[in-house]
Amino acid sequence: MTGPKFSFDKPGKYIGQPTERPDTRRLLKGRGKFVDDIQLPRMLHAAFLRSPVAHAKIKSIDTSIAENIKGVVKILKGTDFIGIVEPYVGVLSHLAGLRSAPQMPLAVDTVRWQGEPVVMVIANSRAIAEDAASEIILDLEDLPAATNTEKALDKDEPVIHSEFDSNLAWERTVDVGNVDEVYARDDVVTVEKQFLFGRHTGVTLEARATIANYDPSENQLDIYYSGQAPHMMQFIYAKHLDIPEENVRVTAHDVGGAFGIKVHTYGDEIATAAAAKLMERPIKFLADRYESFMSDIHARDHVINSKMTVSKDGKILALEYDDLTGIGPFSMYPRTSAIEANQVLNLTGGPYTIPNYRANAKVVFQNKNMMCQYRAVGHPIAMALCDGLLEEAAAAINLDSVELRKRNLIPDDTYPTTSTTGMKLDDLSHQKALSKLIEMMDYEKLKKENADLKKQGMYRGIGFCSMIEVTNPSPMFYGIGGAPIASQDGATIRLDAGGGIHVASSVTEQGQGTNAVLAQVAADVFGVDMDRVQVTTGDTKTTPYGGGTWASRGAGIGGEAVYLAAEALKDQVLDVAGVMLQSKPEDLNIDNGHVIDNLSKEKRMSLADLARTVYYRGNELPSDMSPELIATRHFRVTDTPFVFTNGAMAAHVELDIETGIVKILNFWAVEDCGRVINPMLVDEQIRGGVVQGIGHALYEECLYSDDGQLLNTTLADYLVPMATEMPEIHVGHIETPTKTSVLGAKGAGEAGTGGAPACIINAVNDILRPLGVTNYQIPMTPNRLLDTLRSAKI
Repeated sequence: MTGPKFSFDKPGKYIGQPTERPDTRRLLKGRGKFVDDIQLPRMLHAAFLRSPVAHAKIKSIDTSIAENIKGVVKILKGTDFIGIVEPYVGVLSHLAGLRSAPQMPLAVDTVRWQGEPVVMVIANSRAIAEDAASEIILDLEDLPAATNTEKALDKDEPVIHSEFDSNLAWERTVDVGNVDEVYARDDVVTVEKQFLFGRHTGVTLEARATIANYDPSENQLDIYYSGQAPHMMQFIYAKHLDIPEENVRVTAHDVGGAFGIKVHTYGDEIATAAAAKLMERPIKFLADRYESFMSDIHARDHVINSKMTVSKDGKILALEYDDLTGIGPFSMYPRTSAIEANQVLNLTGGPYTIPNYRANAKVVFQNKNMMCQYRAVGHPIAMALCDGLLEEAAAAINLDSVELRKRNLIPDDTYPTTSTTGMKLDDLSHQKALSKLIEMMDYEKLKKENADLKKQGMYRGIGFCSMIEVTNPSPMFYGIGGAPIASQDGATIRLDAGGGIHVASSVTEQGQGTNAVLAQVAADVFGVDMDRVQVTTGDTKTTPYGGGTWASRGAGIGGEAVYLAAEALKDQVLDVAGVMLQSKPEDLNIDNGHVIDNLSKEKRMSLADLARTVYYRGNELPSDMSPELIATRHFRVTDTPFVFTNGAMAAHVELDIETGIVKILNFWAVEDCGRVINPMLVDEQIRGGVVQGIGHALYEECLYSDDGQLLNTTLADYLVPMATEMPEIHVGHIETPTKTSVLGAKGAGEAGTGGAPACIINAVNDILRPLGVTNYQIPMTPNRLLDTLRSAKI
């Protein structure tokens, strides 16, 4: 017997409402619990001596002075972890041909990037550990460094790993249709451009941090973790430290931002856990900002040569490009460093009908910090590439770029369909999104204003992007390749004796509001006020098994698991209530913490009375009844690799041609992320993503010297957008629920980051193109724009 199901036919009390996050007050009052807030008895602190050069042989390490500093407890080298830590290799079987050398937590005989950890100092305080590290003498024999992405495969370039014949890590080609036949036609127009994307990194408020505590009496390892995927890390620590998986507990309390940076395996964190096991004492490691820039993964280092061919009446006929991307000396474990290039191959041109498509990606090793997945993996490159070429093509045939998009976007009434690169697409709304965007921004009026202002010497431009975003990934993303990364998520919901409910979910909270969304779903579907819902996430000991937070999956997968668990618990409660009230369960419902008559809405019994009867006075129930007031459900996406969202975005910018400074005047984003559970959170996720995209387009870049020295390792010289650089960001929504779930939610967390760079790049080139020049080197810094303007016809 089951009770009434939750209905989406009318507005929910919480689902679809801009509900305040339950943890807001706690965090604003300074009551957050971050890794660095945790103090354990007998805890030691770790600091790392890192390589000062990009490539060298380790001849000797002199620790004699450091060992004699008061408060230093232990000093460990790379060789000390041999036999303690099983080496790890960042490859996936479904990325055919991907190769990487085995990694250890610390460099053993060779350093391969500036910033690679070489020596670990463990002391009574972080300050003592740092002082001791500064007294260690490294004797290094410099080796030639491969630092130029474009030269990495040259025959005279040093090969980073002697076991390989070149610096090629992975290569893939996609070839659909026949681009050469298109080029041979005399009734087409072809545009060609080179795109240069500078590597950058996520700058989280809270740096990477970990505490490892090993109890030898139970062979138990507890990890406090500032990250995104506790169950993945539980597997990794267990496997590589030879501890049964059930004896490893990974807990992520409050996390001060992650952005994909904190979903990887870092040598310093593995070393901290291994040292805790060796010393049988808790050890804390907290990266400082300098270390973060040198050791947190970088992303988006791409050199792309590309061209697009269109017919004279505005149909995209062919797209071709070669993508060369540098990933550092290893492929990151376990997600690998080839996923970004693979995403570029899969996603470029995704919103459009493109019959002929040829692309090649080469992923190369280099003596720089490792590169891997960061918010909106591959999306900014894919969207900037296709929509940048589209803008060039529109100009070449004297057609407004909005009209060119309209003629080539996949029609909204053709789903389900498959993209040119083979991606399954469904429940999207490209045409609606673009139409709504044009209306929101009053495009024709804006164009006229720009033209009038140009006569007065003011240069303003408009740039667009139509995009798709990978969300709600299935096991086809990582699991199929052998990675210990769950694509399912679970939720357990328990009715407590006081009438409230407790939700335990395997997704994690990094500040994006996941816990609020889970509470909204549980409260609405089960039938209690949201303030009677408690949510626990980020603990492998107390939550169901799941993937954590990555690829915009919290609401779509984690939320669906909560929905299913809430429905199941509701059925259990109504079965018990039916017996106690001598009614049919289908004639009852739950509302505002009470069992009610579904027809009359009369309150029949409070949930507290029901729960206390079951828990305390079971003798009042029939002897053959074994009530369960707890339900666990899991959810995974099936039959499709991903659930895609779509959006349309635009930027309005002004360029000062005397200084090269770009000011973003306005930004608009229309997003279709399926059913919107909390509009306020979705809007702020999009706005936050746009701001990171602004950083990519205009400011952020990890700059290296020719010999592999990272040149900007502080926030004084690595620029991020501040409040004064943030424009008004207008957000609109279209809701096309996905048919892959009951809740119908897709992801929205990465859309702004994926689409904003393309809009800004295209807006700046909307100014430059009539002056006879363009610039597709990202970020578009003032110096680069001034160099471009020197050739302009002003």
